[in-house]
Amino acid sequence: MDQEKKQGRYQRLSEQIETLLTKSNDPIARMATVSAVLKHKMNHFFWCGFYRLDGDKLVVGPYQGALACQVLQGGGVCWEAVKLNKTIVVPNVHEFPGHIACDWRSNSEIVVPVRNKNGEIVAVLDVDSEQFAAFDPVDAHGLERISEMIFTDVC
Repeated sequence: MDQEKKQGRYQRLSEQIETLLTKSNDPIARMATVSAVLKHKMNHFFWCGFYRLDGDKLVVGPYQGALACQVLQGGGVCWEAVKLNKTIVVPNVHEFPGHIACDWRSNSEIVVPVRNKNGEIVAVLDVDSEQFAAFDPVDAHGLERISEMIFTDVC
């Protein structure tokens, strides 16, 4: 998909998700809705979901896709996003030091920090693809915009 079409798709998804999130301010319900919409609207998303920060662990939250790792401690792409406080795009997860393989079919990954109203990371949005190099800056920007909606008051 070319960049302009992808940007347009993210714009439409953002608008659809924003409308859906007016039903509840509960972050878990919102994460579930976001996971479902993204997984079913983005063909190259093999796995899409959230890991919630719980002390020194990331605990799986709402997701769509194959069975997930329930707890992530200290390593992998998700923790890298938390530690660096930024979105991480990995074109080939098999080359990422410390990658945690929850499913062997995953070949590329993007992880976006999710912040509460105080700007603190409370979760990450994790998306995997069976394709190599499936994610780029357009995905990063689109998913960052969507992740900001989890803790935005719209009700």
